[in-house]
Amino acid sequence: MSIDLIEFGKKGNSKELKDILNHIFERNNNLNSEGKRGTPICIWGTHGLGKTQIVRDFAKEKGWKFSYIAPAQFEEMGDLHGMPNVIDPDEKISGDEYTVYSPPDWVPKDEGPGILLLDDVNRADDRILRGCMQLLQNFELTSWKLPPKWQIVATANPEGGDYSVTPMDGAMLTRMLHASLKFDAKIWAEWAMKAKVDSRGISFVLTYPELVNSERTTPRSLTQFFEQIQSIKDLKGNLHLVEALALSSLDEVTVSSFIAFVNDELTQLIEPDEILDAKDFQTVKKRLEDVSVDKNGSKRVDRLSTICSRLYLKLISDNYQPTKNNTKNLIDFLLLDIIPNDLLMSLYMDLSKNAPDDVKTMVKDKRLANKLLDTL
Repeated sequence: MSIDLIEFGKKGNSKELKDILNHIFERNNNLNSEGKRGTPICIWGTHGLGKTQIVRDFAKEKGWKFSYIAPAQFEEMGDLHGMPNVIDPDEKISGDEYTVYSPPDWVPKDEGPGILLLDDVNRADDRILRGCMQLLQNFELTSWKLPPKWQIVATANPEGGDYSVTPMDGAMLTRMLHASLKFDAKIWAEWAMKAKVDSRGISFVLTYPELVNSERTTPRSLTQFFEQIQSIKDLKGNLHLVEALALSSLDEVTVSSFIAFVNDELTQLIEPDEILDAKDFQTVKKRLEDVSVDKNGSKRVDRLSTICSRLYLKLISDNYQPTKNNTKNLIDFLLLDIIPNDLLMSLYMDLSKNAPDDVKTMVKDKRLANKLLDTL
């Protein structure tokens, strides 16, 4: 993929993007109560990042209404405006006829809050784009208008590079606020755990996040691949099938890395529950020590990093309920000499910042505090 891509707005991960949406929508709703309509927002980003899903999930989490259109599918202005109908009040009188439009069925009719998503807006024909300008400016067209408390969100692929898009001129761009989405492996993994994506796939992405940046290897294509292999319990014993499925979704570099990942038995990395719920932590400690080095005795920080990331995601998940034994095992894990200082500090800071209060209480330990101080 060409690196000469043109995007607009601050580049941030999905959590940062949701904070931006929250603020803009709240402000727009306040303006709406004053008789104004606010400003739409356009989310830029390369393909497969999950722009559409983020907006859809945002509406679902808020309990808002949601309406979706793909302007690239529109062939003529009637697809946007609706179809005209001639009304003749009195057939005996000539010249009293007038035309009204029947809005498309996707046009929201009930009061919001709600989101109208214009998906991949800059893949539409230039004529359709120009037809959207009044909608973005006034939240209405000559034939229909959005009900109160509805927001407009557009998504777009970058201009320039290899994307087949219609460039937006200044008149179009200045009708919207803008933000750009970037991939964050840890945040994707948090979503993937909630979505019950194959845990082996989550470990792979956390181990090799740098691979998620090509034309064919995207969060979307990886998720599709992981869905296909979820029913294959023994990946190593079905390597030819796994490779064929991988090549159907991903680029060759990613496929080679995944096959090496399977052959190296990294798919069997220690699960967070095995650490937290261990009856005998010494057994887990021995397994962690074994996995922390390769066959030649070289330290595998990538494996430890993945284990730490998955443990963090488990601890901040909505359905996690800590137990006394969990607390003891977590502290024992954090005190292990095999955990590099930078990983330890990163995990501790992430938990201090993002974990619920009962999890923050778990890491209040004098021994751990002393070890953290020694790392400074």
